Amino acid sequence: MVEKPYRLLLVALLMFPQIVETIYSPVLPDIAAGFGVRVEEATQTLSVYFLAFAVGVFFWGYLSDRIGRRKAMLSGLIVYGCGALLALFTHRFEWLMLARVVSAFGAAVGSVVTQTILRDCYEGSELAAIFSLMGVGIALSPVIGLASGGFLADHFGYQGVFLVLCILAILLWLTSLKWLPETQSGQGVRVSSRAVGRRMVRDKRLWSSMTLVALFNLMVFSYYSLSPFLFESLGYGPTEFGYSGVVLAIGSVAGSLLNKRLLTRLSPDSLVLLAALLAVIGGAGVWCLQDTLMFLLPMVLVMVSFGISIPNIVSQALVDYRQVVGTAGAFFGLGYYLMLGVLLGIAGLVQSIGLVLLVAGLISLILAWRSCKGFQKSSRGV
Repeated sequence: MVEKPYRLLLVALLMFPQIVETIYSPVLPDIAAGFGVRVEEATQTLSVYFLAFAVGVFFWGYLSDRIGRRKAMLSGLIVYGCGALLALFTHRFEWLMLARVVSAFGAAVGSVVTQTILRDCYEGSELAAIFSLMGVGIALSPVIGLASGGFLADHFGYQGVFLVLCILAILLWLTSLKWLPETQSGQGVRVSSRAVGRRMVRDKRLWSSMTLVALFNLMVFSYYSLSPFLFESLGYGPTEFGYSGVVLAIGSVAGSLLNKRLLTRLSPDSLVLLAALLAVIGGAGVWCLQDTLMFLLPMVLVMVSFGISIPNIVSQALVDYRQVVGTAGAFFGLGYYLMLGVLLGIAGLVQSIGLVLLVAGLISLILAWRSCKGFQKSSRGV
């Protein structure tokens, strides 16, 4: 079990990928002006980031089984720091794109290896409770990133943002070097990624979990990608949109705290089913109210469902892969990030936040219901 001081470090490492991405978003206009490129070209730095991040999730998860969690984490933070340093000193947009790829590849270590460490140390409902606690930190990450990124962009431009990202990488590396424990049993495992992959491809329950994670993330990221245009059509600007992040973070935190309390009464599968039902209600509300700013009220309910669902899905998804949890987590993360990328592309074509949320919620409800029924059948068969 990880002691409380280490938990704070793990929370910081898990928040790290989302903070470094959201802190970067407000500086995009300054990058477009500073590098002399169109806004559309500047936004490509976000697209390549997510693709490189998905590949990084797979690489660091697999490597953590081969060389250990601690070494993989320290190596990933070094890679991230190199990417941030390149971004700080380059004056060519092509090199900035490369820097973003390197940064995303390294930052992925904070997501997959931290989750692997938690799976090493906890099981069952205890693991779900820990993920719920971590969910509070994740919910606050976009607020911290957007607020600090906006401040740095206004006062120091994109170079100030990249400098802070370099400093953050150094601080996390030094802190991890001193306090991060090695949680893997043994001295590294010889893992056949092909064998693990074949096993996971045949695992129907795992595919359901992967799809559910992608769908609940779609509900959050589609808000960030589609709602700025909705705010604009309603006569509001970027500042008002930024304030909405605080409201939604409250919903996500409330969901995480509620989940922690309900875990003593309901099974993780039942909680995911409850979350999917809340998502459908919230999505329907957003669809009905998206012509007014009142759509934020049901959107909070969607965020509550996110805070309840994700800890329970990710804590249960890989219970049958404990001996190869790093590699399994790599495949799992790669799968749902690729799904999320495709789904966000479809959402961009639809351009209706209410419709996207409602459809995603309904599909989640069907999958959660089937998973819950399957769990009940297997329990009766024991």
